[in-house]
Amino acid sequence: MPSRARQGDETPSTNNGSDDEKTGLKIVGNGSEQQLQKELEDILMDPPMEDLSSDRERGEESRTDGEGEDPILLEASASSTINPVSMTGLQKPEMSLPVKPTQGDCEESSPFTPVADEESVVFSKLTYLGCASVNAPRSEVEALRMMSILRSQCQISLDVTLSVPNVSEGTVRLLDPQTHTEIANYPIYKILFCVRGHDGTPESDCFAFTESHYNAELFRIHVFRCEIQEAVSRILYSFATAFRRSAKQPLLSATEAPQTPDSDIFTFSVSLEIKEDDGKGYFSAVPKDKDRQCFKLRQGIDKKIVIYVQQTTNKELAIERCFGLLLSPGKDVRSGDMHLLDLESMGKSSDGKSYVITGSWNPKSPHFQTVNEETPKDKVLFMTTAVDLVITEVQEPVRFLLETKVRVCSPNERLFWPFSKRSSTENFFLKLKQIKQKDRKNNTDTLYEVVCLESESERERRKTTASPSIRLPQSGSQGSMIPSPPEDDEEEDNDEPLLSGSGDVSKECAEKILETWGDLLSKWHLNLSVRPKPLSALVRSGVPEALRGEVWQLLAGCHNNDHLVEKYRILITKESPQDSAITRDINRTFPAHDYFKDTGGDGQDSLYKICKAYSVYDEEIGYCQGQSFLAAVLLLHMPEEQAFSVLVKIMFDYGLRELFKQNFEDLHCKFYQLERLMQECIPDLYNHFLDISLEAHMYASQWFLTLFTAKFPLYMVFHIIDLLLCEGISVIFNVALGLLKTTKDDLLLTDFEGALKFFRVQLPKRYRSEENAKKLMELACNMKVNM
Repeated sequence: MPSRARQGDETPSTNNGSDDEKTGLKIVGNGSEQQLQKELEDILMDPPMEDLSSDRERGEESRTDGEGEDPILLEASASSTINPVSMTGLQKPEMSLPVKPTQGDCEESSPFTPVADEESVVFSKLTYLGCASVNAPRSEVEALRMMSILRSQCQISLDVTLSVPNVSEGTVRLLDPQTHTEIANYPIYKILFCVRGHDGTPESDCFAFTESHYNAELFRIHVFRCEIQEAVSRILYSFATAFRRSAKQPLLSATEAPQTPDSDIFTFSVSLEIKEDDGKGYFSAVPKDKDRQCFKLRQGIDKKIVIYVQQTTNKELAIERCFGLLLSPGKDVRSGDMHLLDLESMGKSSDGKSYVITGSWNPKSPHFQTVNEETPKDKVLFMTTAVDLVITEVQEPVRFLLETKVRVCSPNERLFWPFSKRSSTENFFLKLKQIKQKDRKNNTDTLYEVVCLESESERERRKTTASPSIRLPQSGSQGSMIPSPPEDDEEEDNDEPLLSGSGDVSKECAEKILETWGDLLSKWHLNLSVRPKPLSALVRSGVPEALRGEVWQLLAGCHNNDHLVEKYRILITKESPQDSAITRDINRTFPAHDYFKDTGGDGQDSLYKICKAYSVYDEEIGYCQGQSFLAAVLLLHMPEEQAFSVLVKIMFDYGLRELFKQNFEDLHCKFYQLERLMQECIPDLYNHFLDISLEAHMYASQWFLTLFTAKFPLYMVFHIIDLLLCEGISVIFNVALGLLKTTKDDLLLTDFEGALKFFRVQLPKRYRSEENAKKLMELACNMKVNM
């Protein structure tokens, strides 16, 4: 697959291919070329492709590879362009012509015909509706949207016959239904994604596939309509067969220990994340119990499985595709007992470092009944997930097996946006042996054969079995699980600053408090324009963690803000002039938090997209350092579209963007105000800072620009955002004065260097204690600040 700097299901692509690769699907045939070309020009308002080609030859439209795509032909929406096929020299086709039978007229009635000598299946009675450029080649939502547009806007369709190979080395071909001559072809390895129209929609008789050009970053979707609707499923089944590759060797699973020292070892990190339907049209990651190391699932809720595969050592191997994502209750499961999930998407993460596979999991299926029944509190269940990958240079497909613990709870239990570790990770050691040139079959790209694949857990068990001095873990223990990082309060007091994103936030809340909030939210939803009277007092005590996502959106006035949500989906397809600065900051944002610490992980990908979208949305401010921390806090509580909406509200409606304008004039005004407040409220500390020449900008810049989100523990950070959204940006002064008051005695003993170090290191660590943070926030809430 071509490598992409930032490619995901919602990120843009640019073309780096050669000119002949950019021309798209070129249809060749006989007939009235001028008449048909004139009809296309009227529809597309664009010059014929032959003219473009001749222009290139004359140098009038020449450009270097990678400088852009062909001109946009027809605007479809704000975020996508439809590039219908050029039909140079093609006779306008008759409708619904069957494929020319290969063995007798009896085959004409069937919509598909096997062709044994070509190892393919041929489908007739199809209509080609055209193609479109897409930014998200593996997004089902994008594919269905483009399918709907092409089906409704298609004015000139083309009857075709489709030939789908039985092997991944083959080629998908479009054929003329009358002459059986080839119109266009697409090698299977270039096809990224297949999708069919949903039942009950006008597109239920349609299917589509997306493809990429070799060494190009141009992605297109090709859409077809079937005269016989039932044939859609059969066609997709044929694509799935082709994706499974022709190798007849059994799948290699992690069972065998390394044997030969002369082969290479490739290390992979494979992570599993489970997402559940949150009832609002999104799937949110389920929490993982820190003590039992098990996922907490809700009974009867639709789920998705997300697998992240990242190679961590040795020469990079290209993952060609996933052709199977399987699931089964229990552990030590036999291959035959595993059940295939429906694949939704596959492809590289935005930074290209991980390969991400997503599949849908229907918990109500009889196969998964065991993990859809409420689990007794004293028990945990085991679940096995397998992912089958085709690796371009490896002879056999490779299966990675992950065994994880799960607990099933009531569907009414609130499990919103957890902050503990949300994925289970296992390392695998793939031992390969290079195949000598003379032993290779044909001229394939296969370079390696597999010696074995072993997981780190199995490797550890093998070592402990071989060494009697090491005690084996007891049944049901966590011996094979990845240990959790130490808690913040276990860190020694040293000179190292507290990493951003530190600190766990408990989701536990007294039942009475939740009932009070539940009553308030019910009344609030009846009239979103008026805040309930008890709201302010409740927010001062802190919003329950499970409710923060909903409450923050309501406080910001953007609950169900469809305008900003749609705007966001368009913005993430655009380029940002600050892209390099954003990319650089993403790795440094909340490195202590599981959701954001993995390069190429879901968290960093979403954070990148939000920062990029805002930089395009607000051209005057663009991207400034500090924004990523606030965006990360919002992402921990809501999906990225809603997080972007709240970020926009905080920047504009709460005045945060004013701090970044006109050489930070408003920010310096805030420093002046803080010093005057210190002079009034803490005169001895104010005078001490004068004596040691310590000015407010030297320690408070980060407080104002990031709203305290950069360095302080999350329990305190979230409470500050509660107050900010309820009472406004003046809350910053309350918190700042509270910090200075509670640490005054320590600060009075410092010199200039000591004070700076105190603010950078000791001060944030002091609030790792939830009790200290509570006292600080109580002080800040009760402080009367005269502005």
